Amino acid sequence: MTIKLKNFEIGGNKLTILAGPCVIESMDVLRKTAEGLKKVCEKLDINYVFKSSFDKANRSSIKSFRGPGLENGLEALSLIKKEFDVPIVTDIHLPEQAAPVAEVADILQIPAFLCRQTDLLVAAAKTGKIVNIKKGQFLAPQQMKSLIKKVEEAGNKNILVTDRGVTFGYNNLVVDFRAIPVMKEFGYPVVFDATHSVQMPGSNGDSTGGDRRFVPTLANSAMAAGADVLFFEIHPNPDCALCDGPNMLALSDAEKVFAKCKAIFEIVREGYKS
Repeated sequence: MTIKLKNFEIGGNKLTILAGPCVIESMDVLRKTAEGLKKVCEKLDINYVFKSSFDKANRSSIKSFRGPGLENGLEALSLIKKEFDVPIVTDIHLPEQAAPVAEVADILQIPAFLCRQTDLLVAAAKTGKIVNIKKGQFLAPQQMKSLIKKVEEAGNKNILVTDRGVTFGYNNLVVDFRAIPVMKEFGYPVVFDATHSVQMPGSNGDSTGGDRRFVPTLANSAMAAGADVLFFEIHPNPDCALCDGPNMLALSDAEKVFAKCKAIFEIVREGYKS
């Protein structure tokens, strides 16, 4: 199944990328990232959706930077949407956030830690917008079927499912690429989150670490495994980012990474046809 978004289809024969800064830090960071990534995706003929979060509610420390909050965050995302003519994906954490966020965002993203929250899934579904369910690090891919059914039974079949690795504790994540063909059997486009998959949760004590060196390898592998969509968190200067810096890609590296991913994606798609 393909999902229609604006003038393109997610899950068809053209790669779609969801990408942007982890959290809204400033309009300057948002503008630089949106402008740079849109240019890269247009050059490479890739479908592009801008991503950033107005609130990161599951930080390691109560002192961690969370973002500007709902009202100011949606105002910022709305400006980016209009200025750069890009669709928007952002997270929701509470059922009551679904309706106001749907006024701006084209895709409502369900964070991995919250993927089993029925009220959240139903509220997102009822907006009629695309719902991207991120697979919890604690779930097997087969368990996503019941979460998909919650959204379907609330009257919405505009669904994406995302893999972002599995945790066994001890401050690390492991990616099992069998999850991609397993989840594709459910009939919806499958997203691979290449940057959160290199997180090292809580490894810095009061913050999450990560190792961005492995992002390209995981993204390429996901393309080879048949993923339809890639998700990246990208920042003009990840080492100065206020959230998730260790696992974010630098904006300057985006074109090189995206180009290789697209090449693998197209080889795999040609294989499906033959």
